[in-house]
Order: sequence, then C-alpha cells, then structure tokens
Amino acid sequence: MSELLEAAAEADELDAADALAALRERFVLDDVVYLDGNSLGALPAGVPARVEDVVCRQWGELRIRSWEESGWWTAPERIGDRIAPLVGAGPGQIVVGDSTSVNVFKALVAAVRMADVGRDEILVDATTFPTDGYIAESAARMTGRSLRPVTPAEVPSALGDRTAAVLLNHVDYRTGRLHDLPALTAAVHAAGAYVVWDLCHSAGALPVGLDEHGVDLAVGCTYKYLNGGPGSPAFLYVRRDLQDRFDSPLPGWNSHAEPFGMRPAYAPASGAVRGRVGTPDILSLLALEAALEVWDGVSVEAVRAKSLALTDFFLRCVGEYVPDGLVESVTPAAHAERGSQVALRCDGAGDVMKRLIERGVVGDFRAPDVLRFGFTPLYVGFADVERAARVLAETLE
Repeated sequence: MSELLEAAAEADELDAADALAALRERFVLDDVVYLDGNSLGALPAGVPARVEDVVCRQWGELRIRSWEESGWWTAPERIGDRIAPLVGAGPGQIVVGDSTSVNVFKALVAAVRMADVGRDEILVDATTFPTDGYIAESAARMTGRSLRPVTPAEVPSALGDRTAAVLLNHVDYRTGRLHDLPALTAAVHAAGAYVVWDLCHSAGALPVGLDEHGVDLAVGCTYKYLNGGPGSPAFLYVRRDLQDRFDSPLPGWNSHAEPFGMRPAYAPASGAVRGRVGTPDILSLLALEAALEVWDGVSVEAVRAKSLALTDFFLRCVGEYVPDGLVESVTPAAHAERGSQVALRCDGAGDVMKRLIERGVVGDFRAPDVLRFGFTPLYVGFADVERAARVLAETLE
C-alpha cells in the first residue's frame, strides 16, 4: 500500500512540474487512460470545426473554386512542410498523400531504379510490419530483384556489391525497439546502396534527423503520434539532391510537370511534387492540417524527454506493483533503443487487454502474447501512467 501511495504522490509532483501538461487541453479526452496513440492518436480539439468549414463552406459554397481559393491544390506540399520539422527535414522534401503502403512501394521501387547496374538484391527488415514485407516482395518481382529478409542488426554484415536498396523500420511495432537510424543509414551508404525508412512509429514521438543523417527516402503515417485521424494520408520524404532522379512507379497526373496540359506523354514535375499520384483526399488532408496545429510551440526534443520519463515511470510502477513472473518487458531498457511504447509479454494477453479496456485503461494486444502501451506525451500524464500500472496489477492478480 505504501508503494502505491508513494508512486501516486510522485506522479502528481511530476505532472505539476511537466512543461507539456497544458497541451492535454488541445485534445478531446475523457477519464479513460488512453495508451493506444501508437495505433490511433486522440482527436485534436480544433479538428471538428475545421472539417465543418471544409465541408460546409469550402466544398458547400465555394465548390470547385476551393482548389485555388482554399489552397486545396497545394495542400500536399504545404502540409508536408508542416510535418518536415517534426522529422528533421527542411522544406520542399515531403509530400503528403496516399497510404503508407503506397508510399513504401513508390519509395522502394524508386530506390531500386536509382541503384547502379548489377545491384540485384533488396534487403528488407525481417521484423517489419507485415505490409512492408508484402510490398517489398512485390517491388522485388516488379524490378527483377531478389529479396532478402534480415534483422536490422544483421544489415551491416548483409550489405554488399549486390545490394540495391534496404527497407527498414525505425521502431519495431511489436516491441518498441528503436533501431539506430544514423549508423544503419551510414552503413547502407558505405555499401553504395539506398535506404528507405518507415517512420510510422517514430514520427511525432522522437527526433528523427532525416536531413542530418542523409536519409535517402522515408515514409510515415500521420494517424498515430501525429493525430491526423483514422486513415489520414501518409507522407513521403525524398532527399532534395535525389528528387530529380526519383522515378515513381506510379506516375499520375498530379505529379506531371504540366498537370492540366493533359499530355499523352508523362513528364515528371520537379521537387517533392514528383511523389504525388492522383487527386488528393482533401477532407482527410485538411483534417490532418488542423491536427498538426497542436504542435505549435512544441519541440520534438521536449516530447522525447517526456516520453522517456513516462516509459521509465511506467516500467518502474509495473515492477513495483505486478508480482514477479506475471509480465516480462520486451521493450529495451536503454533509452537509445526505446521508442515511445512499452510492450509486456504475459499469459492470456488478449483477455488481459480486454479487461484493462473495460476498466478504463486502453492499450492493445499483439498476438500471441504481447500487451502494447503507447505513450503520447502531448496528452498522457504521469498520473495516467501510475493508474495504468495499478489497474494492470489488479487485473493480473
């Protein structure tokens, strides 16, 4: 009992000293402890009114005029520039649109097409989210390359003269392990290959440093830590000096140098626009733009510091509250190897998560035995963390 009281008191002190605590008011939340932002971020409070304006005024009144007067046509690049600082990129290198899967396909095929003649192998993260593996296999068939699954740790030794491109996840979606983007990028470049990073579980949760580390291409979703809403469009990063060589396997009229010229022959536009395909999904795109306003005045570095503090505190509370042997953390303890989630292995994890949700602690379950808890520092506090650990202990007992 004393441990519970001490941890609860410490949580209150930490929340009182938290410089980001006031950001919680920028979201629509209730008394549920929401630790599933690594699957779907909470609703930013400013989104409903913005969507209403887009539907009722921009679409309902201005109609076709909104492509110009409301800035619909330039939204993919404008919103890309809004995301850019959150992943360490300068302007003009990110375009928003399509799904993560589509952008992975575009990026990986383009990377292979840029590779030197004779490079006939693609390396793919063997621990990746399944869709990335499916896309990589299709890209290999389409480009006549062989596909070789390896773990991120095996990448340096697997690289060679045959390597054309490497597709890697920045954070493992099951365990929350953070892979070494700077070192792995440098290793791929030293081998003369190109790297594509999947940032779905790191964008908006921690500093990425795309420009700083010379990443070639990257993709990421916007409905997790960027809180863009269910199915919100993904983003594609193409490093500036590679843009004139970016050969998309999905050329569309939106990426044409003269989109309204209706030319029978394709001529790619310059810059990040080459990553576009067809007509943008305006409703979701502009909802995302409104959602990104919660980042005004917020640094990713401050978010990362709080994320580590939250996950440290959660692991400590779990260690103090949960009897030995009932759960095992599969998330690395080292800060340099941890994303913004904690994954706990336990027996009957699916049923345990159902009971947690019934008691107001929302995480998610990954087969066969993993409880996942995602920590979004913009709206999760230390009292939330303490409560989640306490309810988990009570549920397991």
